[in-house]
Amino acid sequence: MLHTAHEAPAQLGSPSGFNGFVPSGQTVSYKGSQDPVGDLILSNGTVIHDAVWNGQYSNTIIQNHNQIVQLNDQFVGQTDPVNNQPYVSLQDVYVVKGQVPVQQVTINGQPYYVIEANKINPGDIAGFYTYQGWVPNFEVAINTQGTTAAGLPGNSPVYDWANVTGTLVYETHLYQDYIRGFFGGSTLILSNGTIIPYGYNGNVPGGTPLSNFISPQNIYNTSS
Repeated sequence: MLHTAHEAPAQLGSPSGFNGFVPSGQTVSYKGSQDPVGDLILSNGTVIHDAVWNGQYSNTIIQNHNQIVQLNDQFVGQTDPVNNQPYVSLQDVYVVKGQVPVQQVTINGQPYYVIEANKINPGDIAGFYTYQGWVPNFEVAINTQGTTAAGLPGNSPVYDWANVTGTLVYETHLYQDYIRGFFGGSTLILSNGTIIPYGYNGNVPGGTPLSNFISPQNIYNTSS
């Protein structure tokens, strides 16, 4: 494969912000490896299309995304047995705390933005999954002051909510039964009370900088 680097890597995103790589399912061959392609959502909301994740966790991201796609194909169209609502498509997102080293390159004549993951501290990268349609909201929420994270107990009334939120909570648990390293049942809580349920992907484990989202210490209850 022909690839040409245009310039030295740029550091994108805020040093204190959370950026998200959202794989599309496509891959590209770059420097001898097959790498996932997707969108890079910066902490300020800017979306960079045709981003390529090169380096650590590249294969893991491809495998985990493919597993989620397979489960979406299997379950979407069926019904959540708790709230009787249709299942929704889930999506994996890989959050990077701090700036992301990105190099613009041309691969077989097409411009791409290569994330040089080996230059990122592994503790600053963690995997999550949520409703596909809410990934931008998830990114905004984790970058918004006042957002907290919590666990949802198994007897939470949220599971009974007859909407996407209720379905999503149940579905994060459902997918953890099929993908090793996945852990469902967490939620972001915005300052206005809105919640965004999500799961943690322990195959891209992250560290202390992301611990508030990886293992929330609080328990969510609907009166909080």
